[in-house]
Amino acid sequence: MTERSPYQSSGVDTGAGDRAVELMKAAVQASHSPRVIGGVGGFAGLYDASFMTSYRKPILATSTDGVGTKVAIAQAMDVHDTIGYDLVGMVVDDIVVVGATPLFMTDYIACGSVVPERIAAIVRGIAGACAETGVSLVGGETAEHPGLLGVDDYDVAGAATGVVEADEMLDPSKVRDGDVVLAIASSGLHSNGFSLVRKIVADNGWDIRQQRPEFSRELGLELLEPTMLYTRSLLSVMASHPGALHMLSHVTGGGIAQNLSRVIPPELAVDVDRSTWSPPAVMRVLADAGGFALGQVEDTWNMGMGMVALVDPASSEAVLDSLRSAGHSAWQVGVVRTRATADSEGATTSAKGVEGGAIRLVGTYADSSSASS
Repeated sequence: MTERSPYQSSGVDTGAGDRAVELMKAAVQASHSPRVIGGVGGFAGLYDASFMTSYRKPILATSTDGVGTKVAIAQAMDVHDTIGYDLVGMVVDDIVVVGATPLFMTDYIACGSVVPERIAAIVRGIAGACAETGVSLVGGETAEHPGLLGVDDYDVAGAATGVVEADEMLDPSKVRDGDVVLAIASSGLHSNGFSLVRKIVADNGWDIRQQRPEFSRELGLELLEPTMLYTRSLLSVMASHPGALHMLSHVTGGGIAQNLSRVIPPELAVDVDRSTWSPPAVMRVLADAGGFALGQVEDTWNMGMGMVALVDPASSEAVLDSLRSAGHSAWQVGVVRTRATADSEGATTSAKGVEGGAIRLVGTYADSSSASS
């Protein structure tokens, strides 16, 4: 019998970490592009950036994020292979918002105890989403924190880097009066507002392992629906319709109004027409169970709109066709106007420390049976 080391007696098992790496190695390597140097396990991830010498003025873009308390649902359901898609979506799709192509990503998992199969499942999800978005997962870290986190507890975070040609960068200054506002559907809750989700579930005494009549699967699986990934589709639109996209907004924490306001200049405004779509059933069910009108949760959930594109009006139909051909549900929700010609009463005009455009959600949501496509 092998004697336990002092470190193992404190609750840290480095051998389990090594086993987790072996289980995840193939998935991580599958995400690598030819620009990745070396394999898995180095002190630093290496990426060949010599291709940037062809850029006139390359601008690097970076983003970091986590998935919040959605991990609590994954832990309760013992389903760990989808949370990585949420992480990649939250990180990588923030990079494409400025027109940049994401290149590589690293991840960090903190846990109470390394269970190799669980850690490998998380990383397989991350690597799979990276492969789907054309991003190389070049490194990561798994850290055991016994005594700080429970045995089955973990949290995930990640960071990514991308590049864009300076004069092709998307920027709020490119948004114009008359631009068409296109919505791209979310796949559900994505990774925001789960503290409210969990409170509603707990207050109603729901068992997330049970199937509710409103859904075709267990409640927990409905809540774990992975975040929609937009990177490849948007990069394709930018390549096939140069200059058509003036700006993008990733609808995450703060909802539609706050995230749209921060990418529009202060002198402009948008009325987002609720009647053009119907929020997903999961949001309707949760809001009703919590005793909230849909308007009360608009600053918490994405309401079915995961990304917003501000588009040159001459190209809006072509962009819509491209997005739909890529498998997305997309539709027009409004038009950019000057503040001088718009009613800004009750509008959201700032977010994340940015003074931006005036955004209002107006009208009444469509019935589920008449949602846009």
